[in-house]
Amino acid sequence: MTDHPRRVARALLSVSDKTGLIDFARALAARGIDLVSTGGTSKAIAAAGLKVRDVSDLTGFPEMMDGRVKTLHPNVHGGLLAIRDNAEHARAMAEHGIAPIDLLVVNLYPFEATVDKGASEDDCIENIDIGGPAMIRAAAKNHGDVAVVVEPSDYQAVLDELAAHDGATTLGLRKRLAAKAYARTAAYDAAISNWFAAQLKIDAPDFRAFGGRLIQALRYGENPHQHAAFYRAPEKRPGVATARQLQGKELSYNNINDTDAAFEAVAEFDPARSAACVIVKHANPCGVAEGADLAAAYRKALACDSTSAYGGIIAFNRTLDADAANAVAGIFTEVIIAPDATDEAIAIIAKRKNLRLLLAGGLPDPRAAGLTAKTVAGGLLVQSRDAAVVDAMTLRTVTDRAPTEAELNDMRFAFRVAKHVKSNTIVYAKDLATVGIGAGQMSRVDSARIAARKAEDAARELKLAAPMTKGSVVASDAFFPFADGLLVAIEAGATAVIQPGGSMRDDEVIEAANAHGIAMVFTGTRHFKH
Repeated sequence: MTDHPRRVARALLSVSDKTGLIDFARALAARGIDLVSTGGTSKAIAAAGLKVRDVSDLTGFPEMMDGRVKTLHPNVHGGLLAIRDNAEHARAMAEHGIAPIDLLVVNLYPFEATVDKGASEDDCIENIDIGGPAMIRAAAKNHGDVAVVVEPSDYQAVLDELAAHDGATTLGLRKRLAAKAYARTAAYDAAISNWFAAQLKIDAPDFRAFGGRLIQALRYGENPHQHAAFYRAPEKRPGVATARQLQGKELSYNNINDTDAAFEAVAEFDPARSAACVIVKHANPCGVAEGADLAAAYRKALACDSTSAYGGIIAFNRTLDADAANAVAGIFTEVIIAPDATDEAIAIIAKRKNLRLLLAGGLPDPRAAGLTAKTVAGGLLVQSRDAAVVDAMTLRTVTDRAPTEAELNDMRFAFRVAKHVKSNTIVYAKDLATVGIGAGQMSRVDSARIAARKAEDAARELKLAAPMTKGSVVASDAFFPFADGLLVAIEAGATAVIQPGGSMRDDEVIEAANAHGIAMVFTGTRHFKH
C-alpha cells in the first residue's frame, strides 16, 4: 500500500452525536471540501449557514422507509471503496458517474444508550444502524485512500493532518482510524447480539462477543511487565467503571480489580437497613461489618484484620460522611469507593492527596442478571452473574438444635460475605462483623484454620481475653466434604454453621454438629468464587 498523503476533496457526514459537528464541518468547508450529508446532520449543517449537499444528490434516490434506506447505494459505496490508483476502478467510476468520497464521518445510532434507558423492543430495533456500519467498514477497508471517523474526539486529529499536509491525510492516520472503526462496529454488533440473546433467553448462543470503550490505558497490568487497559462495557452497572474519581493518582490494574470486588461485596448490604463497610486486599475481603453508621461499621471491619487492611480498598454502602472520612484517616488506604460523599467528607479526604476517592453514583443490584467472562487458553468462559442472595433462600435447619435469632442474623451476614471470598471460603462472624476469614485454600479445613488463626492474631493486637470467634457463627461457601473442617470451627468457638449442604457425608457432618450442640442450616446454594 502506497504511503503518501491523500487529498480530501469530498466528505460524507452522517452522525447521531452532533458534538463538535458544526465547528468540524465549518473547518472542512473553509478548506473547500465538498460536504455531503444525510437527514438531521444535513439540516444541522445547513442551519449553521454552510453549503451542504444531500446524499440523495449522489444516489438519485430520496431517503425512504423512515430513513432506513438512504446510503445503501453504489454511488456511496463505490465512492468509498474505489481504489484511486486502480485503472479498472477509475473506469467504473467514470462510466457510472461515481464521485470519490475521501473522508467519512459516521457515528452510529445510539443502540447501547437506547437499551440502557429501558426502551421498548421496537425502539431498540429501530436504533440498530445498518447503513452506518456498512459505510464505516467500506471506508476502513479502503483506508489506503479514505479516512473514516467514528467519534467526535478524532475531529481535531483530522484537522491537524489537513493543516500539516496541505489538505491531505497520511496513511498512518488513516490506518489508526480504520483500526478504531472496525473495533467500534465490532463492539456495536456485540451489544446487539447480546441484547438479542437476552431477549430470546438464549444462555449459550452459537457466537458470543463482548465489546467495550477504552476508559484508560493503564501503567501496567498485575505486574510491571504486563500491558493493560480498562474498558467500559455497555452494561451500566454502578461501580468502578462508572465512578467519578475526585482525587488521587491514576488507578492501577490491581486497584480496579480490588475496588470492583469491594463495591460488589458492600452492595450485598441494604443501605436502608444498616450502614456497611467492606475492606478488601488482593480481591478478598479482609474485614466486613454492619453498624449504626459508616464509621462504626468501618471500625468493626478493621478489627477483623487490621494488618491486611493496610494498603487496602474500602467500600461503603452509603454516602461517605465526615465521621467515616475521619475514621479511615488512621491507616494507609489505596482507594475509598462509595455511592456519594458529603462536601465535608470530600474536604477531609482531600488532605490525603494520594488517596483515591471514587463516587459511583449508586450501588449495583446484587440480584440483577448479567454476564461475567474470563479467558482460558484458546477460549472464553462465560456465565451468568452470581445473583443469588441469602435473603431469598430457604434456610433449612438440619441439626437437633435450631439457631437463635441472633445466630440467624449473623449467619445470613456471614453467607453474604462468603459469596465474595475466593474459594475455599470460611467466614467467622459475630455481631454482624467478620471476626475471621479464610480464603482461597486448596482444602476447606485449611481455610477454617487460617481464619481461626487470624482471629487469634487480632485478639492479641486488640488485647482481648479470647479470640472473637468464641461465640461466633461460621459460613462455608460450599459443603463440608468431611467433618474435619467443621470440627476446626467448633474448636475455634463457633456455635452455629451455615453452609449449602449436599455432600455425600452430610450425615457425618450433621452428627458431628449434634455431638457438640451446634446449630446448622443448609442453604441449598453454593457460592464458589474462583
